[in-house]
Amino acid sequence: MKAVSLFIPCIVDQWLPSIGLAAADLLRRIGCRPYYRRQQTCCGQVLYNSGHTVAARKLARRFIEIFEADEIVVSPSASCVHMVKSHYPVLFADEPSWRRRAESLGARVFELSGFMVDHMGATDVGACFEGSVAFHESCSHLRGLGLSDQPKALLDGVSGLTRVSMEGPDICCGFGGRFSVDYPEISTAMVADKAERFVSSGADVLILGEPGCLLQIGGYVSRHYPGRRVVHLAAFLAENVEDARLSPGRKEGA
Repeated sequence: MKAVSLFIPCIVDQWLPSIGLAAADLLRRIGCRPYYRRQQTCCGQVLYNSGHTVAARKLARRFIEIFEADEIVVSPSASCVHMVKSHYPVLFADEPSWRRRAESLGARVFELSGFMVDHMGATDVGACFEGSVAFHESCSHLRGLGLSDQPKALLDGVSGLTRVSMEGPDICCGFGGRFSVDYPEISTAMVADKAERFVSSGADVLILGEPGCLLQIGGYVSRHYPGRRVVHLAAFLAENVEDARLSPGRKEGA
């Protein structure tokens, strides 16, 4: 089995742990052996986006030291993966040694859906769902990492599922980390538009792959459209696996 190091983002660790468990389940299902480095902390994305480059560089060094010995690192968050792959080299532009280490690690860090489809050739994880779903294209997936076909391929591999079109699937939901804090009125207007487009699509569920988008859209939908569901792709696939909804290697109650 291929050993895969799991990088669990802060949002998942603190508020959405089911996504991390689902990611581990899915990796096991496709023939990987996921493991978790307990010493891992924040990748520094929030500090970097807020202009605190000195503090962000400190966290980046720690991240590199923790993960650089791993052959493969997978995360259920495109924004954190984008931070490591694209912004770490910028942080260390004036430190050649650290830049080389950052670039070496970045080449081995993957977003979950991209890793599953592009590197493991997995599109069917044995999930079944009799209903319709719409898909939200997060900024970090689409514009940061160029990932769009991969999560859709995983959805199309779900037996019984109908994927429906939604107007403006690639329009930002208004989260953007600090953006939602600094510009709450604009952020709220953007997520209201996104939620309305989801409801208008007629889909039973809105699927997305970014934890921050889940907090943003899921929170708004739960308040204004009770009964409608917004679910992270990993959690959706794991919870709809046909064989008692449990993956190999994980026992009930574990």
